[in-house]
Amino acid sequence: MHVARHNLIALLGRHRPADATEAEMLSRTLEFVEREERSLDASLAEGHITASAWVVSRGECTSVLLTHHRKLERWFQLGGHLEPGETALEGALREAREESGLTDVRALNAGIFDVDVHLIPVRGSMPAHYHYDVRFLLDGPMDAPLIATSESRSLAWVRLAETHRYNESESIQRMVRKTVYGNTTA
Repeated sequence: MHVARHNLIALLGRHRPADATEAEMLSRTLEFVEREERSLDASLAEGHITASAWVVSRGECTSVLLTHHRKLERWFQLGGHLEPGETALEGALREAREESGLTDVRALNAGIFDVDVHLIPVRGSMPAHYHYDVRFLLDGPMDAPLIATSESRSLAWVRLAETHRYNESESIQRMVRKTVYGNTTA
């Protein structure tokens, strides 16, 4: 078994979801990765693993770094597809650095922070497919300059209490609650 896939199966097995919705997404993701050898391959038509970075402000963890996604025209956490041979955590760290320009981004722990499954709609010649998004909690310095890429219209440090003004989706708000209150599962 591919090392990165084996690593991901182990991480998914240890993750404790915050609620019933995340538990269902975790179950779907684990089943997908166990069933599909190419689950980490972005060219897999039915869907694939993506890695996201929930980057909080270093020290106080009161703000999160969001990007205004150029194609989707919405604010999201940083993240994207995995490179060949890359673990999900390595992908999240790389995406955070590439999409923000921050060089001093680090994982607050090696475990998964959140899991989400969402349908990506048809875009041009690309068919609709699922992103099985594995998210990691990172931190970065708020005083470092941010550099938006061609994938982003803008980057912003947003106070956690204000994230609903940027994206009120349950997926984002669940990560806000986890950041503020910790994992809500007993």
